[in-house]
Amino acid sequence: MKEKIKAMLEDALPLVDVDSPFLFSELDSLGVTTILMMLADEFHISLEATDATPRNFKNIDSLVALVESKLQGRS
Repeated sequence: MKEKIKAMLEDALPLVDVDSPFLFSELDSLGVTTILMMLADEFHISLEATDATPRNFKNIDSLVALVESKLQGRS
């Protein structure tokens, strides 16, 4: 899942360093919204604006954890 999310981000946001140790600082509001929409569509999960926190967007691993938590929550 990590590689899939990383590839999605690299394709959608080519100017963003997705390997940054603090991804949130690399993003503007459009980037954050783009990521939320892409993850929601790809993984069929519900993501809200309240999910766009520095903790959830710290790095790729934290985005993976966010998606996994949403996937577990719908079981």
